[in-house]
Amino acid sequence: MATPLTAATLLAALRAEGCKVVEHRSWRTHNRNHKGPWGPVNGVMIHHTVSSGEDSSVALCYNGHASLPGPLCHTVGGKSGQLYMVGHGRANHAGSGDDDVLRAVVNETGLPADNETNTDGNRHFYGLEIVNLGNGKDTYPAVQYEAAVRWAAALCRAHGWAAESVIGHKEWQPGKIDPHGPVEGRGSFDMNVFRRDVAERLKHPANWSPGTSTPAPSKPAPSKPAPAPTPTLPEGDVKLSDQIALGDWVKKQWPTDKGLTDGRITVNTALGSGYAHSRRAAEASDEILKQLEALRSEVAQVRAAITKGA
Repeated sequence: MATPLTAATLLAALRAEGCKVVEHRSWRTHNRNHKGPWGPVNGVMIHHTVSSGEDSSVALCYNGHASLPGPLCHTVGGKSGQLYMVGHGRANHAGSGDDDVLRAVVNETGLPADNETNTDGNRHFYGLEIVNLGNGKDTYPAVQYEAAVRWAAALCRAHGWAAESVIGHKEWQPGKIDPHGPVEGRGSFDMNVFRRDVAERLKHPANWSPGTSTPAPSKPAPSKPAPAPTPTLPEGDVKLSDQIALGDWVKKQWPTDKGLTDGRITVNTALGSGYAHSRRAAEASDEILKQLEALRSEVAQVRAAITKGA
């Protein structure tokens, strides 16, 4: 049992559920409250309009007709998937039905067969009229059916009800067949299936859509350490532990060597391999030989001067 939602709260709940809502005329104050109370509300009821045409069906449900004044429901579900708000308060949609069914809705248990008309349903149920001829041939498009599921789930979510608070008119009043007819991709309109679809929606956040999921947050993948930057080292000022790029520092030392490959090694490794060591040793030997040759020349000159002076 619950107090009916305000018009603003109802509208917010429908939009949060992803419903495409159209506000028709003065729906917020359009009702039959002067004929009896509305509330406590206990559930939602699904109907078909026995009409065709979206605009004309909305007008019919808003205005009613000579034998049954409007509003004839609270919301009209068009074949386009749009939901038209036509009333808020007591509406002529449920009529008299079975008190055992109402008790099952309140307790959210399995529904008994409806075999009585001893209880005022207009007081206790929100009503959705889905545009359909109800002749067993007129198909409910998938988008229209999905909008009806969202509408019912939004109301259940707002009140904290389970899907067992959703019933069809045919489950409330003996002799009624609505909702009736084929549903695109689903076979005949089955209220047990409809309730399962509502229950599935209620397992997810209001903005959920079929075909998507709400996975638990995954652990971030461990980040790989950034590669060490290639050092820019001045020649002759290198530590044994420094990382050097073969294609950079070593090639600067020996640019004519074609056997070097790109990669990274420590200076210690390079020296340990004998590569850099042998190169530097060779260069040092060449320098020493040049210096010895210069000294020999100078010695020879000194000797020649001494001999000449003697």
